[in-house]
Amino acid sequence: MMADEQRKSQGSAEDFADEPEFAAEQAHLNATYDTIQRVARLAAAKLERVAAQAAADKESMASEVTMNTATEDDATEMWADFHAINQVIAGYNLSHDLEAKKLAACELLLRQPYFARITLRYREGAEPKELYLGTAGLSDENYKRVVVDWRSPVAEVYYNQEMGRTSYVAEGRTIAVDMLGRRQYDIEGSRLNAYFDTDVAIQDSLLLASLSHERTSQMKAITATIQKEQNRVIRADDVAALAVWGVAGSGKTSVMMQRLAYLFFQQRETLDASRVFLISPNPVFSHYISGVLPDMGERNPQTFTWDQFAALVMPEGRGAGNVAVPVGNLHKIERALDSFEFDQRDFRDVEQDGLRIVSADQAWRAVQKFANVPAGPRRVNLVREELLSRAEARIGQLAADDSVLEEIEALPFDMQIRIFDELVTVISEEEEQAVRLRYVRWKYRDALRAVADDQWLRIDRIAMRMLGASGVVPLEWLYAKMVVTGYGNSDAQYVMIDEVQDYTAAQLLTLARYFNRAKFMTLGDANQAIKADCASAAEVESVLHAARGSVTTCELLTSYRSTPEITALFASLAHGVGSDSRDAHLTVQSVQRDSEKPAAVECADDELWLEALREAVSQARQRCASPDTPAADASAGLTALVVPNGYEADKLAATLGEACPARVEDTSQLPDTGAVLITLKLAKGLEFDHVIVPDASERSFPVATGATEADRDLARRRLYTTISRATRRLTLLARGEVTPALNLG
Repeated sequence: MMADEQRKSQGSAEDFADEPEFAAEQAHLNATYDTIQRVARLAAAKLERVAAQAAADKESMASEVTMNTATEDDATEMWADFHAINQVIAGYNLSHDLEAKKLAACELLLRQPYFARITLRYREGAEPKELYLGTAGLSDENYKRVVVDWRSPVAEVYYNQEMGRTSYVAEGRTIAVDMLGRRQYDIEGSRLNAYFDTDVAIQDSLLLASLSHERTSQMKAITATIQKEQNRVIRADDVAALAVWGVAGSGKTSVMMQRLAYLFFQQRETLDASRVFLISPNPVFSHYISGVLPDMGERNPQTFTWDQFAALVMPEGRGAGNVAVPVGNLHKIERALDSFEFDQRDFRDVEQDGLRIVSADQAWRAVQKFANVPAGPRRVNLVREELLSRAEARIGQLAADDSVLEEIEALPFDMQIRIFDELVTVISEEEEQAVRLRYVRWKYRDALRAVADDQWLRIDRIAMRMLGASGVVPLEWLYAKMVVTGYGNSDAQYVMIDEVQDYTAAQLLTLARYFNRAKFMTLGDANQAIKADCASAAEVESVLHAARGSVTTCELLTSYRSTPEITALFASLAHGVGSDSRDAHLTVQSVQRDSEKPAAVECADDELWLEALREAVSQARQRCASPDTPAADASAGLTALVVPNGYEADKLAATLGEACPARVEDTSQLPDTGAVLITLKLAKGLEFDHVIVPDASERSFPVATGATEADRDLARRRLYTTISRATRRLTLLARGEVTPALNLG
């Protein structure tokens, strides 16, 4: 069977066109494709009809309804008519949404109608059922299921890879089935390229075929090749905190994206992408993953880096915050609230353009007014409402000044439209008053926003008093504001943090408090912590446990990214990926086929090193530029020169001059092919067909006896992370000998 599978995977569709089973599969694909096209045409036609009918009915109904409130009965009848119109409109909207979703599913499936088939027997003696799995579910016009969504409960048996007696859970019921067949397909549009009958993950032919492709500038969905251990994470229970630890190349980010798609499917009536937040390691990575969910028919969540988050939640000019703050300082702020009391110097005036809208004295008196309420979010909320009322009164006073009307009349037409959405025409005294108020509110909108944002509080001083310190850093300022005012996002439902090993405990505690009701999912690898001041895996779990009450942990120990030779090399550097602090190296498994060993070039002097580096870059460019390079050649694709930091990148660029590859910056998008220069910080989470390590010597990765234990461990993690970016080819250059951390055999 495996030999036959491999033959199918290596040949073309024409090679098997005469085989009866292949022809039958192609015929089924053709029929399915035709059905999808037909359903799409019907959905598009119905959308047009619904739009036309809705427009006609709205016009007809509107003409029949008259504004009549002369008597109570007339008013009741009028409102009943309006209600009837709204019901009709709601019906049209529902019909429109259903057909639009169906059309979107068709457009998705026309790229690849399905990727797998499972054959199940539900009862002894019953006829087996064949279910085809795809990236979306679809029924034909007779409500016959054509394709089953991969996120449906029954699809779990495909990913569990258990032939024979198995089960799945649907609507709380465990349903037992016999799995008689599990077939995978390589399909493009209506063309069948190959099929495979497999049931064991390590022999997953579709997975191996997928892994043989070159890397691209954007991550792709792994829906068709989700493996058993990955599926456990994707379909894990909806817990308060899920911590996923995995070796490099184990698909952590892909699993995160698939889990998001799964959650959107499971909670399609209640979960919106605007209430899901994904915190990525850098902007390059954000772009890299931006196409995954849309490829599965889902919207992207709100995605930002830590710096972007800090810019959103902190006042302008405060920066991203000192992330190395001891987490104990944040706990001290929390404890201080229990006995904290405001004093008169904790408040400031709120002004705009030299005009005071709310005074510090007003804030102090409002705080005293609610002295029976303990200091904290509830009391601040009461004071805020009081001050907003005072601010509105002040706005009313300013609007009464005759100069306001003169200002309005002097406004250019475009400014009037910007403020009032129309040109100002005042007819009555009431209208004039409304216009005045609207203008003054607009004019002093920054001050009103400042009152609503509690800027009448001197958070710096409050935080210093809580900490007993003479100053505070931005992260302490933000945490004190959250503790004292309740500042945060209570609407967020999920927060996903990738590369969590690069965060400090203080950062994680801040995120957990800001997104105070959200469920968290973190993904990381303790071996990829490339900074010295980050939280350990145990600290990550401790923060999550304290913030959410419990933590469910999962490990992913199979690497899919790299060849066995590269995997063995970075695995030799790995310790426990999660909170298990074992010193023993992990058993890391690669599923790819054997390939060439990593190349190490030791150079006796700088001149030889520079010559070797230029040659390595030149060869990489030639391989990528050559039209004769076969797609399966392990040399093809995207090459990255990965350096430890920006300083080393600057030095290398100056050394290579015009021969230096394009440098990847924060705002860059990766090309599909060619060569790039990239820092390790930006390379995190990415993968490249070929990685060149410009200097893999002891000077870049110090692990000799002269280095401290902390320095040796940091060097090991940076080396592990650098090497594990490579999928097919690894070139190690060294000025002198290669670091003894690597055992190159």
